[in-house]
Amino acid sequence: MGLISDEMYEAYKKRCSVEDNTHQSVQCTNTLDAIKECVTDIYKNHILEPKCTFASPHPYKLKSFNSRQGRPMLQLRDLRLSEISRECRTAEYTMSRIWANDVTVREALGIHQGTVPLWQRCNYDILYTSDFNSSVRYHLDLTTRGYRGLVYSGDHDMLIPYIGTQAWIRSLNFSVVDDWRPWFVQGQVAGYTRSYSNNLTFATVKGGGHTAPEYMPRQCLAMLTRWISGDSLS
Repeated sequence: MGLISDEMYEAYKKRCSVEDNTHQSVQCTNTLDAIKECVTDIYKNHILEPKCTFASPHPYKLKSFNSRQGRPMLQLRDLRLSEISRECRTAEYTMSRIWANDVTVREALGIHQGTVPLWQRCNYDILYTSDFNSSVRYHLDLTTRGYRGLVYSGDHDMLIPYIGTQAWIRSLNFSVVDDWRPWFVQGQVAGYTRSYSNNLTFATVKGGGHTAPEYMPRQCLAMLTRWISGDSLS
């Protein structure tokens, strides 16, 4: 996406060992610092959107900070609707929190008083036991049993980029059935797709971010509709 130079990328590959990151060399550390310097003010969920406070799960969970360019990143404890910036997508998350925690809304939804103290978009307070680091073997198990699979990535997502998704799909060692090609919605390229053996389909969503349907709903609906119907995306 042009966020770092070719030289930075080549230096990273040369100086940083993927197999052993416990004893990084000074050269590797310097390279990583240079890369971080280039992308630290990029909104990782969608690299084209402004970097704003991620208004979830709740303001008091967030630290106030500022970008180097001076963009205000302060998250207020009690926001009025008039104070929510329209240029930030995260404003929608803040508004959803205000709406979901409104007394009238909670009553309409039938939420009994005292059962759920606060609605959170992402509830990090739920205690989970993380007992595995990768779900790839589960994908392999399901697809080799014959279950159809659709894996998609927004191509402007830097949090979990599509090249990483492609990497773990390649690790399954499935043969390519239909190679890289565009898929269309209303005559326009909506992304690119590739089909593998064992009924596995991979697709990118052009212009999509981390949660692709949030950014490109029409295209993602078309993708899902075609896949559920058993039709080719393209």
